[in-house]
Amino acid sequence: MGNSESQSVQEVWRNQFSAEERTYLGDIFDIMSGSNTTEETKGGKAPKQQLTLSMLEAYIKGAVTGRMIIRMYNGMRNIHPMKKLNVADSFTEDVIVSVIHLLNKEKMLMGWKMEKTGDCILGTSRLTAYLMTELKAKGEDLSLEHLQTVKLGQDALKDWMCRASVIITFLHALVALALHLTKSEYQGELFSPNQVLPLCLGIEYSGIVTVLDIPSVIYLKPNLPSRNQRQWKLLFSSQAHGESFSRLSTQILHKGPTLLVVKDSLGYVFGGFASCSWELKPQFQGDSRCFLFTLNPKLGIYSCTGYNEHYMYLNVGQQTMPNGLGMGGQHNYFGLWIDSNYGKGHSKAKPRCTTYNSPQLSAEEHFTIDTLEVWMVGNLPASELSKTKSILDTDPEAQALLEMVGKTRLLGLTTSLCDWMLDFLNNRP
Repeated sequence: MGNSESQSVQEVWRNQFSAEERTYLGDIFDIMSGSNTTEETKGGKAPKQQLTLSMLEAYIKGAVTGRMIIRMYNGMRNIHPMKKLNVADSFTEDVIVSVIHLLNKEKMLMGWKMEKTGDCILGTSRLTAYLMTELKAKGEDLSLEHLQTVKLGQDALKDWMCRASVIITFLHALVALALHLTKSEYQGELFSPNQVLPLCLGIEYSGIVTVLDIPSVIYLKPNLPSRNQRQWKLLFSSQAHGESFSRLSTQILHKGPTLLVVKDSLGYVFGGFASCSWELKPQFQGDSRCFLFTLNPKLGIYSCTGYNEHYMYLNVGQQTMPNGLGMGGQHNYFGLWIDSNYGKGHSKAKPRCTTYNSPQLSAEEHFTIDTLEVWMVGNLPASELSKTKSILDTDPEAQALLEMVGKTRLLGLTTSLCDWMLDFLNNRP
């Protein structure tokens, strides 16, 4: 029986990839090893070359360093994962840090700027903690300290990666960017940064520093409907537009689905996804795609319960109805409320918001706004567009199909990423 020290990388690849994919990966291996294996691989015979850590480091050229490059190397060389392994949050954190570093280095942050976003280090810690909690089986009440040392088999880890799908997205990005697998003459585009981040419009040439940090954006993106994931545009920021409810209303009316993001005076960051255009009227609006969320001190998504249809509310100038912007709950008892007398709001949930099953989002039930932002997610509604839209804009099924094809192309070359992750974890320093 061979082991990871006696078998070549091509022998591992032969068991995991198609002939076309092996040809492409073989070309990369040739570059890494400085050899030409074309003749040697004819007839399915694997060459004798061994991939060394120095070869991988020279090929990656500092794009990935430290523990992560060692994990990548061990993952590429290892063949037989252990049946049980310890899962530490350091691996998850290293992956997040490495992917954001690579995107920044390759100028693929999609318009997001490190200096114009929130604290990436704290955001990474919160995203890591969230992904670790996804290791819990349904109904389990395990502490984070326990999760950092728990032993899990391969099936349990693969189940975790299915539930925390952003892990697969990170691994795709890590392998594609570090090994320069973004394009292939065989399969075209294999990776797009839009798989990780939405295109950001509205902050690049402004003086605005958004309260969103990049890990939080990465977290929110896949929780939105697919048509609302590709492009986010800042419609309102209290930093730029002032502390004015009338200005807020003017900026967000009839703009399609939006993300409302609030930072309160005690540093809590939370908000809601409005699935429909905001309209001024004394009735509730929206649909069951709406949700509330928290970003600080922890990440959380709170979806509709079906208990009522009090999804969205925006009203001003009424004497007998509440004046302000709200999501969930009841009149004067909203899951999230911004008062028309700008600067104040509340998040009432004793014990939970009836519409979204959300807890109190803010630090205190009645809060003072530090910063308020509203982002248009997706394109303007058809009624607001003067130019003709393409079939991809008007047909969400066609758009979703193209997105799926794009992801599948990369999946073809990274079919074994789940196994790679198990190998990474098995061989972590």
